[in-house]
Amino acid sequence: MSAYIMIDVEITDADLYGQFREQVTPVVESHGGKFVVRGGAIEIVLGDWSPNRVALIEFGSIDQAHSFLSSPGYRALDDIRDRSSNLKMVVLEGV
Repeated sequence: MSAYIMIDVEITDADLYGQFREQVTPVVESHGGKFVVRGGAIEIVLGDWSPNRVALIEFGSIDQAHSFLSSPGYRALDDIRDRSSNLKMVVLEGV
């Protein structure tokens, strides 16, 4: 069953975040993930949620999503991610 990581990103340092974005892509892909949404226009149609920038990563399973999140490759990017952005993140099980 597929799984998704949905992220609401507030970028605080665009140049540094660009480095994170470039480095995280191969780590996502090495765990079987692919970006389905990465930025782009946001249209609020119901409720009061006001995301900054949304990313959605698809994985083949919950295990793959968790493997990515706990991987040394992703953990190595913690500092650059934290210095360049504020994130809200959830893991979602697909149908």
